[in-house]
Amino acid sequence: MNKEPKENICQEMVFQHIYNTHVKDLNNYLYYKYGNQYNPSDKAQEAFIKLWNNCKKITLDKAKAFLFKVANNLMLNEIKHQKVVLKYQQEDHRQHNYETPEFVIEKDQYLESYKKALEKLSEEQRVAFLLNKVEEKKHSEIAEMLGVTKKVVEYRIYSAFKILKSELENFSIK
Repeated sequence: MNKEPKENICQEMVFQHIYNTHVKDLNNYLYYKYGNQYNPSDKAQEAFIKLWNNCKKITLDKAKAFLFKVANNLMLNEIKHQKVVLKYQQEDHRQHNYETPEFVIEKDQYLESYKKALEKLSEEQRVAFLLNKVEEKKHSEIAEMLGVTKKVVEYRIYSAFKILKSELENFSIK
C-alpha cells in the first residue's frame, strides 16, 4: 500500500467533494449553535475559503475538523466584534470635538495674539492679572502674596485689562 495520498485538497474535484459533503452540516451546526444573527452561512463560506487557502497544509482526513474549528472560531470572533460595536454604540459620544478647522485656526491665532498682548503688560500687571483670572485668587490673597495693598492689586488688574482690551479684538472677562 502506498502511504502518499493520491488525492489532496488542492485538487478542484477533491475540494468540491469536501464542499458538497460538509457545507450543509457546517451551516446547520453554526445555525443551531449561534442562531441566524451572526450570518452562519457566511462564516461557513469563509471557513471553506480558509481551507482552500491552506489546502497544502491540511490532509484530507483532517479537513472536516479544520472546517468546523475554523467556522466556530469565526463565529466567536464575530460575536466579540459585535460586543465591541454594541459597547461603542452605548458610549456617550458628546465629548467629541466638532470644531471646524477654521475655528481651530482662529482659536490658535487668537491665543497667539493673547500671548503677545500679555507680553506687553508690565511684570506686575501680568502677575496680578494672571493670579486673578487664571488662578482665581481674590484681590486680598494676591495683595498678601505680593506684599502690596489690595488697591495696588486692583489697579494692576484694571490697567492690565485695559491694555488687553485695546490689543485684542472682542476681549472680555467674566
